[in-house]
Amino acid sequence: MWTFDAMMREPAAWLDASGARSDAILSTRVRVARSLEGERFPNRAGASDLERVRARVVEAALRSNYLRNALVIDMPEADRASRSVLVERHLVSPDFASDPTGRAVVIGEREIVSAMVNEEDHIRLQCIRSGLQPVDAWRLVGKIESELDRNLHYAFHSDWGYLTACPTNVGTGMRVSVLAHLIGLSRSGRVSEVLGSVSKLGLSVRGSYGEGSDAQGAFFQVSNQTTLGQSEEDIAYTVERVAGRLAGLECEARERLVEKDRRISDEIHRSWGILRSARLLSASEVMELGSSLRLGVALGMITSVGLAAVNRLLVMTQPGHVAYAGGGSSAEERDAARADIVRRELAPAA
Repeated sequence: MWTFDAMMREPAAWLDASGARSDAILSTRVRVARSLEGERFPNRAGASDLERVRARVVEAALRSNYLRNALVIDMPEADRASRSVLVERHLVSPDFASDPTGRAVVIGEREIVSAMVNEEDHIRLQCIRSGLQPVDAWRLVGKIESELDRNLHYAFHSDWGYLTACPTNVGTGMRVSVLAHLIGLSRSGRVSEVLGSVSKLGLSVRGSYGEGSDAQGAFFQVSNQTTLGQSEEDIAYTVERVAGRLAGLECEARERLVEKDRRISDEIHRSWGILRSARLLSASEVMELGSSLRLGVALGMITSVGLAAVNRLLVMTQPGHVAYAGGGSSAEERDAARADIVRRELAPAA
């Protein structure tokens, strides 16, 4: 049975580094915003309205072919650590976790497909794939949202498309984002220039947890800015094309960096050594050291551990995961627990 504990034991599929360009692109996420015909938007809804929508969406999801075995978490019943875990796994937004009233999340096996219920809109349905796979993820989301629509009936206008709580989502209501590791461009000083060019092509750039978050470890989220005036197919192919070019520029920057700066090799091996031996590690230290280690693995400098293991480590050592695993009440206890997790995960490769 798919439970929260089972989810914690089995790494999310998007972390396995099996997708295209996974050296530079960790994952692709396609998310669609849908509101239900005849229902108030969540920010205008009362408690009974939210509960009715929650029940309708959960029932429809569990009757679908793709989510029939899904885990359903009613957010008011989830403790603080569990809600943090969901944010760190990119299953819910920080805002969704901070105010759980009337909200639920539906999570399919291996976290490939999930849905937030009563976020800004009634449904935020998403698919996360490993590497660069916008078109594949879009097609899967399309199948599921069409299946749900047969029972739920989305609010739709013939001229404007899908109607959403925020005008910026009107139209397709679709966001396609890739989580990119741009350490080569960052270290070479070109990341601002390149991401500026990406912005001119109609894509936005944020930190790894979306708007307002930092790009720790040189991890950036790149996504489409507009949802009106383009088809879903056009958006998916545009992001795939631009992100593919971005990954190519990143790999070129890495090669030039290695050729010109011998300190990179030293930094990578120092990071590898610290991660395997440190007794206290903060979340930000693991992110920075893990970023360097990930570069070393992608370049073939470190061969005793794979990209998938580093990807998992970057998620498992986030604060919510450490707290859920019983990491202790003080900062020092949590840092010690985090270091234990890192050494345990990297020990077989030592």
